[in-house]
Amino acid sequence: MSDPTRDWTQGSEGIAYQACPACASVWYFHRTFCPRCGDPRPQTRQAAGTGTVHAITVVTRAPTEELRAHAPYAIALVDADEGFRLMGHAAQELRIGERVRVRFIDFAGRPVPRFERTQD
Repeated sequence: MSDPTRDWTQGSEGIAYQACPACASVWYFHRTFCPRCGDPRPQTRQAAGTGTVHAITVVTRAPTEELRAHAPYAIALVDADEGFRLMGHAAQELRIGERVRVRFIDFAGRPVPRFERTQD
């Protein structure tokens, strides 16, 4: 079993999510309780990194000077196979409904998820 604490927000290549043992709700942002039922025992799990594109946009005007050199770049909302939704960088040619897999890239000095079309 993979380490459930690997998450790109902590500098590791991975996506960690949480699940509630009481109501089976799943979510992406770390919390100390279930946002659905309030149970104080959330379990941290490792995501497979696969999902389906829910929405995609291309950023042409970077929000900071540091990111200007990277523009244009695509951002996608992805419905992870585990049942939560997250945002990450994406290949610009992706379309809504396509299956994707994550890989991690260096973006402005930090590891970030980048979604690309799967081959399956």
